[in-house]
Amino acid sequence: MNRRQFIKTVSLSALLKYSPAIFAQKPKRLMKISLNCGNIGVNADLTEAINLARKYGFEAIDFNAGAIAAMNRDEMDRVVGLMKDSNLVWGATGLTVDFRGDESRFKDGLSRLPAVASALKRVGLTRMTTWISPTHPTLGYDENFKLHKERFAQIAKVLKDFDIQFGVEYVGTKTSRKRGGNVFIFNMKQALELINATGAENIGLVLDSWHWWQADETPDDILKLKAKNVVAVDLNDAPAGIDKENQQDNKRELPSATGVIDLKGFLKALAQINYDGPVRAEPFNKTLNDMDNDSACAATIAAMKKAFEMAGIL
Repeated sequence: MNRRQFIKTVSLSALLKYSPAIFAQKPKRLMKISLNCGNIGVNADLTEAINLARKYGFEAIDFNAGAIAAMNRDEMDRVVGLMKDSNLVWGATGLTVDFRGDESRFKDGLSRLPAVASALKRVGLTRMTTWISPTHPTLGYDENFKLHKERFAQIAKVLKDFDIQFGVEYVGTKTSRKRGGNVFIFNMKQALELINATGAENIGLVLDSWHWWQADETPDDILKLKAKNVVAVDLNDAPAGIDKENQQDNKRELPSATGVIDLKGFLKALAQINYDGPVRAEPFNKTLNDMDNDSACAATIAAMKKAFEMAGIL
């Protein structure tokens, strides 16, 4: 070993011994900031949405599955090209099957799902999501659990044939559980029990920072997950000056607007498990909804970037 190699080796050994933090790397961000127009009061067709996403620096886009399925092949191919030229990827889309109604309504929606899923596969959209009501007017927990398990298993089976992941969101809002009826799934633990009961490998969670906070969950709960357990993420803050017990689901704030919700811990935990899907704002905010399209997109991307920057993963 020559003198230069010796000094280099000794220096490296000293750093490893006394300053391991020097070599600690921040989590790499794989998740994408996605534009969901409906969530922020933006009225736009798919081409307009893509142009808005590109203009304001979003990295992905959510869009209505029915609208995509209604396109002909040439229109789909044009959209794929526009997405590529805009350096955008797909986020997620909403489930088109009504699983909350009677059996005939469910079966009808399920029969139409393959055609929708085929269209999504053609354009490259691989995530479809829905949410679970935290109460039911008549069904008890076990009966409602069985209904959801059986219907979700059937939906997931169809989607699997088209390489689509199925995301399920629990509603943790405390006031929503008090509106009457029988209390059902309202936290991550219960939602995972339902997902596992289906036996399907392509079902995961939709994690919403609002419901995560309302369910009294922590970053440690997220760290117990694997990336494959999370299909999509919604990012919101809560109004200041209102007790947690009295917060209303349909009155939220843009990410990092108030600091009431620990978005730093939420996002850092997602980055640590290597979550690689879309993150969308879903504030249900009248002020935002009253803005024009450009102003709403500008305000949303600024809020999202602020949250990611605070988490150290922008």
